[in-house]
Amino acid sequence: MNPGVLALSLCQALLTTGNVLLVSVTALIGQWLAPDEALITFPVAMQFLGLMCATIPASFIMDKVGRKRGFVLGNIVGILGAICCIRALYTEAFALLCVGTFMLGIGIGFGTLYRFAAVELSDKGQQVRAISIVMAGGVLAAIAGPNLAVYSQSLVADTPFVGAFWGLLVLYMLAITVLIFVRFPARRTDHADEVTRPLMEIIRQPVFIVSVLVAMVSYTVMNLLMTATPLAMTGCGFSFQQAAGVIQLHVLGMFIPGFFTGKLIARFGTIPMITVGGLLLLACISINLNGQSQWHFSAALLLLGVGWAFMFISATHMVTGSYRDSEKPKTQATNEFLIFSMVALSAQASGWLEASLGWERMNLICIPVVVLVIAVVLFVGSRARPVNASG
Repeated sequence: MNPGVLALSLCQALLTTGNVLLVSVTALIGQWLAPDEALITFPVAMQFLGLMCATIPASFIMDKVGRKRGFVLGNIVGILGAICCIRALYTEAFALLCVGTFMLGIGIGFGTLYRFAAVELSDKGQQVRAISIVMAGGVLAAIAGPNLAVYSQSLVADTPFVGAFWGLLVLYMLAITVLIFVRFPARRTDHADEVTRPLMEIIRQPVFIVSVLVAMVSYTVMNLLMTATPLAMTGCGFSFQQAAGVIQLHVLGMFIPGFFTGKLIARFGTIPMITVGGLLLLACISINLNGQSQWHFSAALLLLGVGWAFMFISATHMVTGSYRDSEKPKTQATNEFLIFSMVALSAQASGWLEASLGWERMNLICIPVVVLVIAVVLFVGSRARPVNASG
């Protein structure tokens, strides 16, 4: 395996550690600073809005300046966002907090392309394994993120949670340091002899439709339930430390499968793995609907994480078969925009749904969505044939 893939896995770990840190504290900060109950998860939604806004330009920027410079730029924007959040917490400025999380989202938007960069660094036949290894970097985040959230809560006595954003500064600086040592392949500029299809022709392919739908649904349902879980747990009387522990278990479920999902996909195929992932999401919802004990929250979020991993890694591998090399920037940009626009909506909706509909009804509305995507995969997936060139 190319050492660069391992370095990108570490960068992914640092990025995801920051994400877990944000998930653990941002909704609770919203409860403290938001002027209205409906805006509790608005800072989370702004983070995903920033991510969504970054997805299209990030791909094209990297096509022009290269992966390394693009990733460094994303981390710099993340650093500026963390500084805004620090200032916002010291001054109790909700609007500035939202600006800061928006900038953090932009940084994360650039980081979502680590998995595609890993494909470019890997040998032919090793792409799905490279994607899995990069995603497996999140295991470090599962351990570090919630612990940082708990530790940072009391790091600055007079300002709750501000220590979390000081931690983000350090994480983004470490990522820039790692990126300096990664050798990315030279950018290709000889696409003139390749036939580049119109974007609409690319996105009408069954392989693109199925892969994007799977990624959208798995990420949206996962984000909806994950973001609302700390709110539901605190509403049931659980402590912040207990909620952080459940998030930690969830993130382990998200990223430990990265060590073996590539092999499972190679053996059984993407369609069976997506189907199993969807069934695990339904199992998570079933557990959520049958109780609100520590065990119920823990088991449900563990299954939620594993189900998301099977579906999202499979979808990422599948979408790399929908484009030729000359079509990569616009296809990856469209893929990321579609996925994370829905994630942004789910982040904003999660707080409102949990507060207005309640935890049980919130879970119920996820069932038909997951069932629909499983049905589409089973009936349309057989037509999802890759183009000749991918990656």
